[in-house]
Amino acid sequence: MTGHALGERFAQALAAKDRGTLRTLLGDPLDFKALTPGTHWDADSLGEVVDQIILGHWFGPDDDIERLLHVATDRMGDREHLAYRLQVRTGSTRYLVEQQVYYNVASERITWLRILCSGFQPIPDQKPDPA
Repeated sequence: MTGHALGERFAQALAAKDRGTLRTLLGDPLDFKALTPGTHWDADSLGEVVDQIILGHWFGPDDDIERLLHVATDRMGDREHLAYRLQVRTGSTRYLVEQQVYYNVASERITWLRILCSGFQPIPDQKPDPA
């Protein structure tokens, strides 16, 4: 699988909150660092990255990822680049979340991963969902 295809599958698995597929795409150990508004993340195990950070804290059970709005892949020197934008609903509020990702691949798995996140940005002029 090419680096681009691996990146696209990562974005799709994240949007589906597909824990199993995320685990097959990421290596263990995994050199992981990320920056979200107000927090720096650092981990080296697959379980910690998928279960505790990505699907435990960033996109938890109360966050419904409604759509994957945009995915773009490219290569930057010896690294892969991935950008994606998600539409997320928490309660009755919808947000956009964009992440920029750089990663390296070895043995068809992501083994080095850096993520920069925009944070949850409210979608302007949205009408609240009827209760």
